[in-house]
Amino acid sequence: MVSSEQRRRQLAREKYLRQQQRRETARHKTRQRNVVIASVLAVVLAGGGAVAAAGAFSGDGKDKKDDAAASTPSAPATSKAPDPCAKEAKAVAGKKPKKMSFKKEPAVTIDKSATYAMNMETTCGDISIDMDAAKAPHTVNSFSFLAGKGYFDHTKCHRMVNQGIYVLQCGDPQGTGAGGPGYTLPDENLKDPSLKGNKYPAGTVAMANQYNAQTKKGRDSGGSQFFLVYKDSQLPPDYTPFGKLSKEGMKVLKKIAAAGAAPADQMGNTAPNASVVINKATVTKS
Repeated sequence: MVSSEQRRRQLAREKYLRQQQRRETARHKTRQRNVVIASVLAVVLAGGGAVAAAGAFSGDGKDKKDDAAASTPSAPATSKAPDPCAKEAKAVAGKKPKKMSFKKEPAVTIDKSATYAMNMETTCGDISIDMDAAKAPHTVNSFSFLAGKGYFDHTKCHRMVNQGIYVLQCGDPQGTGAGGPGYTLPDENLKDPSLKGNKYPAGTVAMANQYNAQTKKGRDSGGSQFFLVYKDSQLPPDYTPFGKLSKEGMKVLKKIAAAGAAPADQMGNTAPNASVVINKATVTKS
């Protein structure tokens, strides 16, 4: 016959095992979520050069659409909030980005010891980004080169993600997530202390790419697409952080984010409700 003390110990042991099982299940779900987010980002945050490596410039849009559908488990939350930038967007309607493609990454000519800033005059307000040339010289050099060519002028920010991660994605002249400059950039600054705990803090500006954490493929695949973080976002340190938003730039970004996102299109993009168009991008050295 089991004594009351033995029974008490047995029940305590069973309770402990149940708690351990729940904790392990929670840890497993967290790991799965991180892997899903990373695999989604391989499409959601696909940089131009990365997409080129995947055959996006071959003209076959079917694969891109199918990949996006397969890799995106659910669409971000959507909203029908009014467009706060409609009036400004109407004023520049009809202006199109230049069609440009370059065979290789430009030679690094920036001063790595200097400070650079990119200012984007957008239909929603000016967004200024302080760029770290010392930690991300290839990336900053590329932005200086492309901005000087007018590459970003009249391009729209095509993606707003407001579930799981909180980012606005820009830098694609095609406005689809499939465009790029024709060359790829190396990953840089992935061990930056600011990314501690697999978190991209609000105000971070980082490169999009097509790295897939599951297959471990897609490194050094950034192009021209980048994302602006408007709220702390849990992400593995796989995306080159190269800049920080100014205080005024963050205000503009939050205004854009507050307007919400539209339903996903066939490419899996959830466009911001705000009509965010980069009228002019310039990079200056200070």
